Amino acid sequence: MAQYGVQPPIGVIDESSGLSGVSWGAIFAGAAGAAALSLVLLLLGTGLGMSSISPWSSQGASAATLGMATIVWLAFTQIAASGMGGYLAGRLRTKWTGVHTDEVYFRDTAHGFLAWAVATLLTASLLASVVGSIVGAGTQAGATVLGGAASTAASATAASASNAAGPQGGSDASTGPMSYFVDSLFRREPVASTPAATATPGAPSGDATTAPATPTVTPMPASGNPMATDAEATRIFLNGIRNGALPPEDARYVGQLVAQRTGLSQQDAQKRVNDTFAKTQAALKDAQAKAKEAVDTARKASAYASLWLVVSLLIGAFVASFAATWGGRRRDL
Repeated sequence: MAQYGVQPPIGVIDESSGLSGVSWGAIFAGAAGAAALSLVLLLLGTGLGMSSISPWSSQGASAATLGMATIVWLAFTQIAASGMGGYLAGRLRTKWTGVHTDEVYFRDTAHGFLAWAVATLLTASLLASVVGSIVGAGTQAGATVLGGAASTAASATAASASNAAGPQGGSDASTGPMSYFVDSLFRREPVASTPAATATPGAPSGDATTAPATPTVTPMPASGNPMATDAEATRIFLNGIRNGALPPEDARYVGQLVAQRTGLSQQDAQKRVNDTFAKTQAALKDAQAKAKEAVDTARKASAYASLWLVVSLLIGAFVASFAATWGGRRRDL
């Protein structure tokens, strides 16, 4: 039509005119609509999800229910937003004349896909922090394994440094993750003594009865500076934890300290040292196992979230392309 000086109608492109078959105006219009609807639905889903969470164990949705609901909502968001964006891109495009039906179908599909791509990039730029937190959680999980597994040991090391300062540095050895074990190490058992039997007033002289005995507690005297002893025992235990075992000479030396503080025999004191060190190692291993379990749970959640996000985006791309072909057919009627 153009070669004979007749201009095509507005909104119609003749294939022989050499103009591009891409209607960027329709693509950006569809992308804007899809991005806006996607943002609204994401905010709505966030509000619904937060309202279903409760800090009380007996209330609120479970983690499995919340995860499944999140997957379903992401899929619904992509279907609704991408479908609307693709339909707008196909319905608002220019009409092509002299183009084969298959070519029109391909162009409509491309318009829908481009509208979805622009909308996705726009939404990602607006929600960069959210997407970054999802992707970054998996990357940070590996580093957190080491930090989480060694958190107890690091705290114990900090406590040892505080205890090493002693009274001169103004530190108090009563705080720290190993305080309980050190306290139990130097715990003195109360010694009960029973008074001698006394005759009950009015009783015959040949028949003496004992009055009710009132046990008295006789504490054992502590030798040396207790704070310095606690700090020294803490450092010895930390060194044993780092090496994986308490050396016999250290166990014997700490046993001597325990015997001086508690009045136990050297054998019993050394047995208490070994038992307390075993409990300390068990507590440390339990803390490390819990830290690794928490990190592994976070890693799996991040991986599943990323995979399902990819699946929902692919669904959105397909829906946008299909909706654009439908809108394009309605445009050409």
